[in-house]
Amino acid sequence: MKEALWEAQKALSIGEVPVGAVVADTGGKILARAHNRPISLNDPTAHAEILALRQAAASCGNYRLEGATLVVTIEPCPMCMGAALHARISRLVFGASDPKWGAAGSLFDLANDARLNHRIEVIGGVMDASCREKLQDFFRGRRGRVQGQGEVPKWS
Repeated sequence: MKEALWEAQKALSIGEVPVGAVVADTGGKILARAHNRPISLNDPTAHAEILALRQAAASCGNYRLEGATLVVTIEPCPMCMGAALHARISRLVFGASDPKWGAAGSLFDLANDARLNHRIEVIGGVMDASCREKLQDFFRGRRGRVQGQGEVPKWS
């Protein structure tokens, strides 16, 4: 989780929502690391988890990452959980829960949905306070700005 938090700090330094992710193999070796970049890449899919999964799949030469662990600072959204399920990730470790978008038990529980053909072991709340604080500080700073300016640039 410390490595994912380091990635979250990188996102923060470029004005992105501070979310970081790493993918590790069965032995704990980090295969990939990434941070949120949807604003800087103009890509709504450029969440930390998606970028880390892409990188890990490329390094393994296979889109299936069986046995791998995805570690992320916040509970993944439905898009990211869908990608983790397609990649056949074995384990998800996350820090802060996300009651508004979480798809690993908070709002949805895609990791254990009996209608799907793959299950992911979920371990939540790892370094929860550190992960949550980083996000809360970021959004507190955003709320202090002038009305009409938010997380992303607005159309002119």
